[in-house]
Amino acid sequence: MAKEKHVHANPDDRSDNVEKLQSMVQDTIENIERSHDALKFATAEEREQIEAKNHRREESIQAFRNEIRDEFHQQEDQ
Repeated sequence: MAKEKHVHANPDDRSDNVEKLQSMVQDTIENIERSHDALKFATAEEREQIEAKNHRREESIQAFRNEIRDEFHQQEDQ
């Protein structure tokens, strides 16, 4: 008969989530800006790929901002 291991979960520390998410937004914006420079030298196929990736990045930014809003309200309620 195998011994059972009891795993104790760490408490959920969300105190810095807003800051982390804001950093992720900034990093994603910087990636979009850098990709604009790459577009100058891209082939048509590469341009299409970069533009598609930037579209996904924009969607991610919106999701991050929604999560920031949710986290901020969660922190206010505590």
